[in-house]
Amino acid sequence: MRDSRVRGVAWHDLTSLTRYEVIAEVLLSLPWILASWWLAYRRIYIPALGCSFIFFLTGLRQVHNAYHYSLGLARRSTEWFIFLLSILMLGSMHAIQITHLHHHRHCMDDEDVEARSARMSALQALVFGPAFPIMLHAKAAQLASRRQRLWIAGELTANVAFVALIFALRIRFLEYHILAMATGQCLTAFFAVWTVHHDCDRSHHIARTLRGRLKTVLTFEMFYHIEHHLFPAVPTRHLSKLAERLDVAAPELQDRSVF
Repeated sequence: MRDSRVRGVAWHDLTSLTRYEVIAEVLLSLPWILASWWLAYRRIYIPALGCSFIFFLTGLRQVHNAYHYSLGLARRSTEWFIFLLSILMLGSMHAIQITHLHHHRHCMDDEDVEARSARMSALQALVFGPAFPIMLHAKAAQLASRRQRLWIAGELTANVAFVALIFALRIRFLEYHILAMATGQCLTAFFAVWTVHHDCDRSHHIARTLRGRLKTVLTFEMFYHIEHHLFPAVPTRHLSKLAERLDVAAPELQDRSVF
């Protein structure tokens, strides 16, 4: 943002969502989790895994917008939406919100805990994966305010109760869901961090991005990442428009592509 070309990009008009867009964003992951549960209930596990993967991806998009209060919901409703996704995706998403906003303030510097895997090789990031959510929760506990600690405690308690109940009642398709989400959490260091920050610097190319209509549709527009870092108040749904404006102002920013 020290670059005058970037500072001059218009973005305020992209922050608002229509009522239809808000509904679409809130319901984005619902068909995928229902499909994965139905397929798992029928013990059709390979397609269920595909649906679970897309649920996790779209859930990340939703909770990521919620972290920045750009989901289009009132602030209180956003907090409870984060709580719901914490149960469905496993872990405390309020804890991850804390470390994610910390990541924005300290992007790619020594204080940036979230970006640690970006300084690794791809294989190292995958191996590091299981430790990554634990590390983020521990860091969040250090940074959290009293109010945030209450949300974190509530979400982790709800997680324990949900998992214990599912396995106590032997609800097979939900046991599958828990294992699938645990796997997803172990892969976030690679898919959510390494892919968008590896081989980036601390000053100008702070993140990667993506171009091409098919690529962005397949990834639910999740990889407009330098655009997101520069203007985090812009919802994911409008990042493609922001990318077009940045391409005119600072075209070299699109050079580092996710894939």
